[in-house]
Amino acid sequence: MLPIDEIRLNFNPASLVLLNVVLAFLMFGIALDTKIEDFRRVTRMPWAMAVGIVAQFVVLPAVTFALSLLLGVGPSIALGMILVACCPPGNISNILTHKARGNVALSVSMTAISNVLSVVVMPLNFAFWGALHPTASVLFKSIALDPLEMVGHIIAIIGIPLLLGLWCSHQFPGFTRRIKKPAGILSFLALLGFIVGAIAGNWQFFVDYAGLVLLAVALHDAVAFATGYLCARLTGLEDYERRAVTMEVGVRNAGLGLVLIFSFFGGLGGMAVVAGVWGFWDIIAGLALASLWGRKAPKGGPILAGQTA
Repeated sequence: MLPIDEIRLNFNPASLVLLNVVLAFLMFGIALDTKIEDFRRVTRMPWAMAVGIVAQFVVLPAVTFALSLLLGVGPSIALGMILVACCPPGNISNILTHKARGNVALSVSMTAISNVLSVVVMPLNFAFWGALHPTASVLFKSIALDPLEMVGHIIAIIGIPLLLGLWCSHQFPGFTRRIKKPAGILSFLALLGFIVGAIAGNWQFFVDYAGLVLLAVALHDAVAFATGYLCARLTGLEDYERRAVTMEVGVRNAGLGLVLIFSFFGGLGGMAVVAGVWGFWDIIAGLALASLWGRKAPKGGPILAGQTA
């Protein structure tokens, strides 16, 4: 069995193009569920928003870097962990926040702001931590990644669809209300289908190497949720906001990571397996945490009809 840093997963160019389209459609769906008010709301809860943004784009990548060193994982696995940590959250975080009885308005606003910021911050963050890693930097430099090229790619699959979705939501509110739910469900299922397809098409690789990365992914995911919670708690946020920040920081858009891995890294083994496993584990862990929290109303939050404190 080849070392995981030497394998390349198979994903044909036509499928990659379609995956980019699906991911762009997913971003469009997120934007359809976003209103200009979501951005204005930032001015009414600036501290909670600032804590969530800093936790995502500053603290989580730094903690991930330290965790990869502590675990002593291979270079491509370390790069995969760093890339996933640098990804923005997906709209599944909003669903999980609702299930956890957290501040959904904060969650939705944070998702919108984070995806806008990620267009520039994500490639720079990844380039910084990837080049700094003592073992992964060798792989990183051999790939000769151009951050500007990645920015262009992210603008195409995140920035433009978000702007189009916001424009559509603002200009055609009636049409948007009718299509946003089915569009969101369809795009999420399509993305999940592609992650399943990527795993199925490289099943033997995942069978051979998933065990190697499963512990790293499980620990990394737990650390991501813990990072969000601790940042929120240590900065004095109420339980209602803490639940939202925890989900926003803990849930990463592994589908975007997978697209970038096949587009810029040739399906590099450890990176692809990390992103593929994360895509499923993240949802399972998030649902478990949200279900646990959902049993009790948060302090500082509203008690909804049919719920108990």
